[in-house]
Amino acid sequence: MAKRIAAVLIDLSGTIHIEDAIIPGAIEALKRLRATQVKIKFVTNTTKESKHVLHERLKRIGFSIDSEEIFTSLTAARQLIDQRNLRPLMLIADAAKEDFSGVCYENENSVLVGLAPEHFNYERLTTAFRLLLDGAPLIAIHKARYYKRGDGLALGPGAFVSGLEYSSGCKAEVVGKPEAAFFHSALQDLGCTPAQAVMIGDDVQDDVCGAMKAGLAGILVKTGKYRPGDESHAELSPSHVAEDFPQAVDFIINNLLQS
Repeated sequence: MAKRIAAVLIDLSGTIHIEDAIIPGAIEALKRLRATQVKIKFVTNTTKESKHVLHERLKRIGFSIDSEEIFTSLTAARQLIDQRNLRPLMLIADAAKEDFSGVCYENENSVLVGLAPEHFNYERLTTAFRLLLDGAPLIAIHKARYYKRGDGLALGPGAFVSGLEYSSGCKAEVVGKPEAAFFHSALQDLGCTPAQAVMIGDDVQDDVCGAMKAGLAGILVKTGKYRPGDESHAELSPSHVAEDFPQAVDFIINNLLQS
């Protein structure tokens, strides 16, 4: 791990909050981190709501975060759609569609999958399957196996993406974490290289291993979707494991921000 870092990427859901519940001490820890003048970006695979709705939620529960500080996998997906002139069948939550305003949905030539419980039904998935059989590309905003809700762990979109891959024989293109391009795009906004950055998250695979493969250091927190032993079964050993976000921040301040 680098002796001094210039940027911190921070996961949101499961790391500093779970729905409307704040991870204890997270607001105060974020203030301590900001006081160091290190560059900060919040990076999330959340697809159940638009960036605007997410930002409003974070403000409502007490976080002082600017909208420009949030980099979402929805943003990355929208960029890809615009670049390739795709007309996707949208398997995403209705609350997230705000981030795709202006996108043409007529005569679909692709399939876009996020977290969309209200759309993961047999007929809708069959429509997607038939498009894929006709050669349409499958775009996965991310392939998380599960995520943490207020009432416990819940199935993520990865199972549905994998099901479409299996049945259609195609391979999904993933745009969010753990793809290296996602982390690099977030850092580009900050003007930092991967070697100058550390990622904090609760998902050992998508947050931590993904970041480390992209050249960053990775800190795993034992909140959110974390399950005991995750760090032992990971493809890469986390740079550090912290009990929660406040402890991760203290580790960074005490060990990675020294001159």
